Amino acid sequence: MSTREQFRPPEHEHDHFLLTTVVGSYPKPTWLNRARDLHEEGESEQFDESDWEEATDDASRLITHEHEHAGLDVVCDGEMRREEMVEFFAERIDGYEFNGPVKVWGHNYFDKPSVADEVAYDDPWLVDEYEFTADVAERPVKVPITGPYTLASWSFNEAYDTEADLAYDLADLVNEEIEKLVEAGARYIQIDEPALATTPDDHAIVGECLDRIVADLPDDVRIGLHVCYGDYSRIYPEINDYPIDEFDVELANGDYEQIDVFTDPTFEPDLALGVTDAHVAEVESVAEIKENILEGLKVVPPEKLTVSPDCGLKLLPREIAYGKMENMVQAAREIEAELDAGEIDLDELAQY
Repeated sequence: MSTREQFRPPEHEHDHFLLTTVVGSYPKPTWLNRARDLHEEGESEQFDESDWEEATDDASRLITHEHEHAGLDVVCDGEMRREEMVEFFAERIDGYEFNGPVKVWGHNYFDKPSVADEVAYDDPWLVDEYEFTADVAERPVKVPITGPYTLASWSFNEAYDTEADLAYDLADLVNEEIEKLVEAGARYIQIDEPALATTPDDHAIVGECLDRIVADLPDDVRIGLHVCYGDYSRIYPEINDYPIDEFDVELANGDYEQIDVFTDPTFEPDLALGVTDAHVAEVESVAEIKENILEGLKVVPPEKLTVSPDCGLKLLPREIAYGKMENMVQAAREIEAELDAGEIDLDELAQY
């Protein structure tokens, strides 16, 4: 059985099935940001650790249910307990340390960590997050996790001879974490590697990392790879050799100018296609999103297509993020109905 088919909802009304999900991050409720400020200020009499835990639990519950209300087949909690995709994990990995923020663009700063010693695995990173979300969710839960190549590339390396050596050790730690997630019941893991798009010549290093990550995982665990914003011709067709079930790609932001990259040679993994633009604070119409979904059907058949936003939605107004998800789900269901009715010629699409 395809690792994808297990996420088809019971009694799905269409013969065809387009898997709908999100990439990961989602706008935080305003009150959670205020709660974070209180927590970081350390005013224990006003807002202690138990208050912060209650706040993050409430936010996780709220956003998980919001994803389900939008109709998504696979949900997450919108990374309510996370703030930045590298810092979150660096804080939990032995060998990392922080020395202050680094300016990255404009007036934006990133607390770029340093690897000061050999990295090592201690306590689980995401198991509690997954177990809480899975307990409150009625639908399957996906776990996004920052990949080892990005964790290495977006850190100062002060302990390893090469960045590749650091990435390989981090990949072993990611494998250890995923094994614990799988023991807890997780069956859909997304590896986020945005750094691959910025240094695509290192696709061989990412491939070796992925080999280490998936070592000894059960066959029913779905592994996705999310890469955003780059020249995909520089990593294709090499990604066909990656040990992944799904490749998640951002293309809506570029009006699908690179969709042809994935048509020759044949695209091997499932395709998770961004069909709403995470950088535009407007809700695309159902009709527009349907046209975007058809772009994905030029590359893979319906049984290999997942639809999602281009990237995480955390920088958008929450009502905009929700509208994008709701319209995306509606568009997917309408495309499924049109496929069932024979109104879409897949052979003709494949010729474009």
